[in-house]
Amino acid sequence: MNGILTDKVIVVMGVANQRSIAWGCVQAILAQGGTPVLTYQNERLKKSIQRFVPEDIQLVACDVAEDSAIQQAFQQIGERYGKIDGVIHAIAYADPETLKQGLVETRRTGYNLAQEISAYSFIAVARYARPWLTKPASLITLTYFGATRAIPNYNMMGVAKAALESSVRYLATDLGTDQIRVNAISAGAVKTLAVTGIKGHGDLLKMSTSLTVDQQSVTTSEIGNVAAFLLSDLSTGMTGDILYVCLLYTSPSPRD
Repeated sequence: MNGILTDKVIVVMGVANQRSIAWGCVQAILAQGGTPVLTYQNERLKKSIQRFVPEDIQLVACDVAEDSAIQQAFQQIGERYGKIDGVIHAIAYADPETLKQGLVETRRTGYNLAQEISAYSFIAVARYARPWLTKPASLITLTYFGATRAIPNYNMMGVAKAALESSVRYLATDLGTDQIRVNAISAGAVKTLAVTGIKGHGDLLKMSTSLTVDQQSVTTSEIGNVAAFLLSDLSTGMTGDILYVCLLYTSPSPRD
């Protein structure tokens, strides 16, 4: 079908299951006529997503903990399709021990791991995707309100997301002359498997919902639709921005 992403090749990184935000983005890309290409971390995750991903969608190995793997993945995709029109980076991680404790108890290894996977990987993705990106092109990452406010139990992940949001602005500056846009979507708390790793995630979801104008949680399809817009040529005037897709009408204080 024709849509705002017709003939565009979009790499989506971070699809883990059908409840993930990244999968909501894939569905929006398909609905708008785009061609999604999915990356996976390891064979276990590949087998998992093959259960629901259509066979005609290409899957490419990419462990973002290794620069060489990122470079190889984008080279493989670029050589197959001849171009890449956009990338969605939906990857973040902090080990359970680091995530559940207060920031003051964070150790060097836990800090480095969270920053490496959650923030640095987006920089590396931009670097290795760059030779294949069209003009114009769009890079998107996913962040959360905990980057700008101290959200209970978000801890080290909030610090990593703050670094990620800063990276968006600097990458937008670096890549602007190449007509490559760089933006982030800050989504409200969504009931995904990933959020269950946060202590008190039920309270987090309730707080997020209570701060919306319609008292409803944002959905993965709503987030995906915003991603489709940012990937399209309708958003060529936007870069270096953090778009909030959570309908927040007020900003909670750290201890509200």
